[in-house]
Amino acid sequence: ILVRGMSVDEAVKQLSFVPKKGAVHVKEAILEAQRLAVEEHNVEFKSNLWVAESFVGKGLTVKGIRRHARRRFGSVDYRHSHYFVRLEEGPPPKQYYWSEDRSGEGMLQRWLQEKRDRTILNTL
Repeated sequence: ILVRGMSVDEAVKQLSFVPKKGAVHVKEAILEAQRLAVEEHNVEFKSNLWVAESFVGKGLTVKGIRRHARRRFGSVDYRHSHYFVRLEEGPPPKQYYWSEDRSGEGMLQRWLQEKRDRTILNTL
């Protein structure tokens, strides 16, 4: 999610500075996707790719047990996840995230337009 809409080179640079465990796995997956795009999907330049989609899905959960004192046991869930990334060829878009006018005037105009667009059902 952190790297959507960036070029592959910029995404790898950004992930190099994230001090979380998952950033290493995401960086490896993006580099592997870049390599596969060049080798198997006839992409001419590996630096001409950008991250179109990047999201995580829920994977398998394995239940285990954990020992405690006095012969008691606790349950532990070992959770796994799936990471999905889709690269597209070409330069990244100028504005990937759609942003609306969040100023007071813009929000007032949008609210007024919503009120004007209302219809009253079952009337003359």
